[in-house]
Amino acid sequence: MQKDKIVVGLDIGSTKVCAIVARQDLFYKDRIEILGFGRAESEGVIRGVISNIEKTVEAIRTAIAKASQMSNIRIELVNVGIAGQHIRTFTQKGSITRHSTEDEISNADVMRLINDMYKTPVAAGSQILHVMPQDFIVDNETDIIDPVGMAGVKLEANFHIITAQTTSLDNIKKCIKKAGLTIQDLILEPIASSLACLTPEERKEGVALVDIGGGTTDLAVFYDNILRHTAVIPFGGKVITSDIKQGCMIMENQAELLKVRFGKAIAEHASSMEVVAIPGLRNRPAREISLKNLAKIIEARMTEIIEEVYREIVRSGCHDSLSQGIVLTGGGSLLDGIKELFELHTGLPVRIGHPTEYLTPTNINLVNQPSYATAIGLALAGFRSLDDRDLLPQSNNIQSHTSTSTDSLNQDKVKKGNSFSGFLNKIIDRTKNFLLDDVDDKDDY
Repeated sequence: MQKDKIVVGLDIGSTKVCAIVARQDLFYKDRIEILGFGRAESEGVIRGVISNIEKTVEAIRTAIAKASQMSNIRIELVNVGIAGQHIRTFTQKGSITRHSTEDEISNADVMRLINDMYKTPVAAGSQILHVMPQDFIVDNETDIIDPVGMAGVKLEANFHIITAQTTSLDNIKKCIKKAGLTIQDLILEPIASSLACLTPEERKEGVALVDIGGGTTDLAVFYDNILRHTAVIPFGGKVITSDIKQGCMIMENQAELLKVRFGKAIAEHASSMEVVAIPGLRNRPAREISLKNLAKIIEARMTEIIEEVYREIVRSGCHDSLSQGIVLTGGGSLLDGIKELFELHTGLPVRIGHPTEYLTPTNINLVNQPSYATAIGLALAGFRSLDDRDLLPQSNNIQSHTSTSTDSLNQDKVKKGNSFSGFLNKIIDRTKNFLLDDVDDKDDY
């Protein structure tokens, strides 16, 4: 019987927990088919960091149960995203000396160099999450993208290293374990989102992926098919809601509804003649809110977020190489006028990224909102390699995949793997497509 690999992506966000069950399409190997989808409201995560274990576990169980019921698969193994202001990145140079001068450089040599970089000292309380090679150097010959097959004694490379706070990692693992699951791979969320929204041409020519979520705004910069820079900015849709709540002196749920239904990112686009009446509680009079003032509050905070994003893009050193500009995704990209505001403050072309690039039509209506980009990317990570050069080593802590019979899915489950940080090989070369949901996710920004 036909055996299918089943992968589950689990996005533990500040506004929602989302689980997606996917498998590779039989005819289009670069696409995935959505088998199951589950969503639950998230109340235990603040700015991408777990703040309440029990509430987070409950949300995970709910989302997984819905996805399991829809797909008729018992889920045990998941790809999980991580974000938060504790994420740090830095560049580091590494090298190895080869003993044989006659043999050409092999994948094993590159893997040995990359594995050595996981031993790089980091700040106390942190640990290395990902090691991303940039360019290689062979016997002082620089700017080599792929050294495999070359002759040389000394192999060097510049690396983009991503670290995470150990306690945050431990809390994620604790929630997953309490929910009766096992982590297959732990993946930085902007990297996952980029898998779902970016095209190979954009990665090649230069692009910045900006995922505006509820708690954080995540950035991933690509050029020449290589991840050049990542950043997590600790502001998202919830801080805009908080600004509206304070500025208009209304309740939080009312502020969220105002933002979603009437909010605009550019104040000039709002009419000063239009007002919205907010009903008062306990016979209090209704409060009238000017849509112009609402837009001014939103624009002020969004401008601050955009300026932080732009600073990180400049810091990446790739600003002048981003011919494809910026791709916006996440729930925040649904805000009216957000595209124009980004273009105004960055001078770069901008498009809204829907995570349908690598999905088959099956169930695509379930997940066709930008707010599901991370969850879809996490599922794609089980089928693709993060680096187009396909040089990265298999993970050391969480690997192994599930084979599932299409005729007996109800008896199958995602099996436990044996590796923890090696998603890197699986993110770009073996792509699967996600299915999009019908759920209205405008309340996610």
